[in-house]
Amino acid sequence: MEHQNAYENPVTLRNILKFAIPTIAMSVFMSFYTMVDGLFVSNLIGTDALSAINLTAPVIQLVTAISTMLATGGSAVIMKKMGEHRSQEAREDFTFLILVNVAVGLVMCGAGYAATEKIFGAMGLTAQVAGYCTEYLSRYLLFTVPILLMNNFTLYMIASEKATLSLICSVSGGVLNMVLDYVLIAVFDMGISGAAIATGLGYSVTAVAGMFLFSGRKCLLHFTRPAFRFRVLANAATNGCSEMATALVTGIITMMFNWTMLRYVGEDGVAAVTIIMYVLMFASSLYTGYSYGVAPMISYYHGEKNHMKLKKLVSVSLRVIAAISVVTVVVSFAATKVLVSVFARPDNPVYELAVTGNRICTLALFFIGFNIFASGMFTALSNGIVSAVLAFSRSFVFMLITMLALPVIFGVNGIWLATPAAELMALLLSAFMFVKHRRRYQY
Repeated sequence: MEHQNAYENPVTLRNILKFAIPTIAMSVFMSFYTMVDGLFVSNLIGTDALSAINLTAPVIQLVTAISTMLATGGSAVIMKKMGEHRSQEAREDFTFLILVNVAVGLVMCGAGYAATEKIFGAMGLTAQVAGYCTEYLSRYLLFTVPILLMNNFTLYMIASEKATLSLICSVSGGVLNMVLDYVLIAVFDMGISGAAIATGLGYSVTAVAGMFLFSGRKCLLHFTRPAFRFRVLANAATNGCSEMATALVTGIITMMFNWTMLRYVGEDGVAAVTIIMYVLMFASSLYTGYSYGVAPMISYYHGEKNHMKLKKLVSVSLRVIAAISVVTVVVSFAATKVLVSVFARPDNPVYELAVTGNRICTLALFFIGFNIFASGMFTALSNGIVSAVLAFSRSFVFMLITMLALPVIFGVNGIWLATPAAELMALLLSAFMFVKHRRRYQY
């Protein structure tokens, strides 16, 4: 191979963490984009506006679902070719998939604008909350293409051994988001529109940096004349379908959470769900970041047929995830009141709902990391079908079962119990798939 690369180094915890720590930090800062919006919106505008951000989340997930599929699936396809020493072909595919993402962004942006008023008009929301939803989403959609490019460039920077640059972009974007949130909401009094614009501009940092990085030929992956291989597009879609399924069904499940809370508690319940999701999202970002970091290594060693390295990588990864799981559970339990008080004051009815919900939902952190890693591992191994089964079952089938059954039995507490129960069911399925395919991939 013409490029001496980090994938040739021994598989040790230290070398794995060189890949993973920047992506973990990057993923954490990416989670700040949404959390900071919630922080400023809840404190400067109110919990009705916080509810609106949660209500728009499913639409945003639907808009970005196809791009997420192509980014994760495409990265696996391309890095497998790099491991097979087909570098030029991999770069042609990379350029082609980026162009497809731009086209997808334009289409999804238009579709989002066309459907906005119909979606929120059918939810039976108060006029104020519905207005917040429309205002936030209409500004957010302006940044659809930069956001989709950010999704792609984040993964391709990692694959190109530029994880530190990806981290810098994420930190810079997060800081810009925080500053602009305050300036646009508190100083210029732009309300929830300011929050949406701040988030869009924060995401755009990675998009702009990626355009410069991949335009140069010194990068392991870089833009070149694209080859329109639709088989590559199909393979990327197949490999990444689990991530698209996750995005799609997460949107659907979020809507179910919102509707169930509206039924049992009202709009205060939606605000409480939003706070719990922020806490779970922050903890999950650790697992997601780790999985993103090691995915290119898994794909490369799979393409290289280096089973010894692959086996050691998976073994170390499971131990790392177990350690992170214990830490996140302890911290979440200990800091529940502090975390909730950032978004809602103790005299707000949302506060007690969120405190109870966080303590119950924290149990899910014992299982989430293993489920995220299992789905990501099979995507990296170019087995999109297994990955999709795991992701779809975890995000939709099991959540649907628990969301329908547990609230009937336990009331509001059943809503909170739905997440840990679904994650436990998903863990059992992940373990089954892991054992079933172990001999095939020799991990």
